[in-house]
Amino acid sequence: MSVTPALRSAGRRQTAALTVFLLVQTLGTVFFVGDVIGDLLEDPVSVHFIFEAFVTAALVLGIVFGAYSLRRTIELLRTQEEALEVARGALGQVIDRQFLAWALTPAERDVAFLALKGLDVADIAKLRGAAQGTVRAQLTRIYSKADVSGRAQFAAFFVEDLLGEAIAA
Repeated sequence: MSVTPALRSAGRRQTAALTVFLLVQTLGTVFFVGDVIGDLLEDPVSVHFIFEAFVTAALVLGIVFGAYSLRRTIELLRTQEEALEVARGALGQVIDRQFLAWALTPAERDVAFLALKGLDVADIAKLRGAAQGTVRAQLTRIYSKADVSGRAQFAAFFVEDLLGEAIAA
């Protein structure tokens, strides 16, 4: 499994926006640096020069901070993407182990996994080429083996496991 295209696209848009902002700020700073150098040659003690020098220094610091923030944002996005991949893989392993512990048949495993993905009985039946009654019967056996009363508790079982917190009875 991979990060959703929408999430990846949002991260790229954010990075692109920060990059464009940093480039525009850099162009402005280059202009002000040139202006400050010109003012330095003409009148290095004027209030105008001192003010522009201060603003230019602030812009340079802004660029340095912006570049650092952009780098950190890119690193954070990569780290979050990697963590999501690990969590997805870990959840898949948890689900597989639990299906084995419940001794689900291969058909029940398929149905259980599709139910966890949020598909309804009609969609599961269509995908598996089975009757809806067969899928309902399989879900009933799955819920019985899992000792849950229905789809919500079945899904909650894995969410609790992923979060590492049990809900008090």
